[in-house]
Amino acid sequence: MEKKDLSKAVWGLKTMSDIGLRTRMVVKDVMSSPVVMSDEDSTSNKVATLMDENDLGCVIVANKVGKPVGIITERDLVIRVLAKNLMPDTIIAKEIMTSPLITVQPEATISEVARRMSRLDIRRLGVVYKGNLVGIISSRDILGVMPELIEIIQERTRLEDAAQAEETEDEEKPLSGYCDHCGVFSENLKDVNGENLCEDCRIELET
Repeated sequence: MEKKDLSKAVWGLKTMSDIGLRTRMVVKDVMSSPVVMSDEDSTSNKVATLMDENDLGCVIVANKVGKPVGIITERDLVIRVLAKNLMPDTIIAKEIMTSPLITVQPEATISEVARRMSRLDIRRLGVVYKGNLVGIISSRDILGVMPELIEIIQERTRLEDAAQAEETEDEEKPLSGYCDHCGVFSENLKDVNGENLCEDCRIELET
């Protein structure tokens, strides 16, 4: 997993030309991958070193068979080790990790993930596909793509408004031809109960 430079395009984010006008931006569009993992018996200082070497804000903790069982963030190291004045080389990952690891599917929408993070009061979710951990998505990732989401929604709204306006214009546009009631040619025919009537016949019908 690589830390993204949010001043540039978010890692893994497709451009609008790639994703079109899809309003359902999904997890796989913005997640970080591959995932850096640490053994559950690794000491906390080794976990911190792993974060530093890979420029990460978190590390996934795996058990002896390689299954992800938790997550350790920078905040976990500060609160559960440094703040308690514990010796980092005596504390192992499984003692300070947050477990279980909360996961989400790659096809979940960004809005769904944001709501879930808010409800659970967490900032990161593991991304699982066919039982394998394939990425991580964080609240920072979501913030990074907000401008793109807003742009997509605005563009889709603009197109829908234009289509609706065109449809309304077509519905109200008068027709040219012979009036079905009086037989006189008119350039202002309109449909009334299945008949194309000129203006005079429409007025007569209304009165």
